[in-house]
Amino acid sequence: MRHEPAHTSPGARHLLLWLFVALTGLAGTAFSQPQREVAVVLQVQGAIGPASASYIEDGLNSAQEMGAEVIILKMDTPGGLDTSMRQIIRKILAAPVPVVTYVHPSGARAASAGTFILYASHVAAMTPGTNLGAATPVQIGAAPAAPGEEEEGAAPAQGAGERKAVNDAVAYIRSLAELRGRDADWGEEAVREAASLSADAALARGVVDIVARDMPTLLEDLDGRTVTVGGAERVLGTADIEIVDLDPDWTTRVLATITDPNVALILMMVGIYGLLFEFMNPGALVPGTIGAISLLIGLYALAALPVDFVGVALILLGIALMVAEAFAPSFGILGLGGIAAFAVGGAILIDTDVPEFQVDWAAIAALGVFSAALLVAIARLAIRSRRGRVHTGREELIGATGKVLDWENGTGHVFVHSERWNASGAASLKKGAPVVVQDVDGLRLRVSSIDDAEAGR
Repeated sequence: MRHEPAHTSPGARHLLLWLFVALTGLAGTAFSQPQREVAVVLQVQGAIGPASASYIEDGLNSAQEMGAEVIILKMDTPGGLDTSMRQIIRKILAAPVPVVTYVHPSGARAASAGTFILYASHVAAMTPGTNLGAATPVQIGAAPAAPGEEEEGAAPAQGAGERKAVNDAVAYIRSLAELRGRDADWGEEAVREAASLSADAALARGVVDIVARDMPTLLEDLDGRTVTVGGAERVLGTADIEIVDLDPDWTTRVLATITDPNVALILMMVGIYGLLFEFMNPGALVPGTIGAISLLIGLYALAALPVDFVGVALILLGIALMVAEAFAPSFGILGLGGIAAFAVGGAILIDTDVPEFQVDWAAIAALGVFSAALLVAIARLAIRSRRGRVHTGREELIGATGKVLDWENGTGHVFVHSERWNASGAASLKKGAPVVVQDVDGLRLRVSSIDDAEAGR
């Protein structure tokens, strides 16, 4: 049987045609509608460290994925670590999205590392009442010059290490200034002489590009400005742009907490003492587990910070000496030496002149007092256990009382500590008589009657 092919009616074909045209038009409208441009704002507050570098790096990546028109670093910082600063600058220089550093609000500053980041940005902006500068990487002149070597008005002499750090920083800020067309001479002054500038003075010197009182004013001034991104010129379009604030996520906040040198030192101490208690009481599990986790987190935090390994060695030496004092009393010599080594090690643990990344003396003192108190507690327990009655082994049996089970010709069996023992003693002992253990010879006890033992005292 032959089947004829089905035919669509003319009305149905017209309906399908109109439906296709309508869907095509809607799709074209959706795809042709321009996406709203956004300006991503990142907050750079406080000292710049590993957490700040991680936050800014993640923020730059997120802004690139969002197709942001511009990234604004709203900055108020006293400075920070050189390694974190250079990590941020490398990310800014490689960013495909223009980066604007905006020192805000009034009263904020971009000191030290903040000055370098501002110089590296595509656009540098400040709020009236702010300042930047003081970018010297080390404390110049910390040691006074020898008599006769210092002239009046002359800068104190620098060591070879300080000169090396300063010259490196000068070359770095001059290269950034030449890249962005900013005043390189003042950048060198900020490094060599710790010079600072106000917002208006920085604008007059060509250090910054814009002075804007608030964010809307900044976006107005940015609109139509030409910047060079990735070797190509780009005109910014920031009129009526949407502002998107990217706050630090929980991982950044956790990193900021554990990379605090005080927290890192406390975690390391908790880890060491936790493992010590676990070794003293095998099978306890809780101190060992907490100690291992704390020690690993503390070591991770210290790995992200500029650590002086001499400080780490002194801290470990101090702990070892205090533990040795507890187990081998030396009239306090080892304990005091351990506390002194621990305090000095904590003071020089972090190799930086940034106050925000130095261990607080209060934390060192608290940990030292805690270690000393723990040392005294362990020593007291050791003395008490040494003076106390023995509860196990041969020594514990001597003086224990029992009862004769059977006896003949000076030997028999006695019942001591719920156990049946072979025993020897006076031939006069009878079954059921109370006895006292005088000595232990292998698995045989030497006993005597309680009356004889009391008479012999």
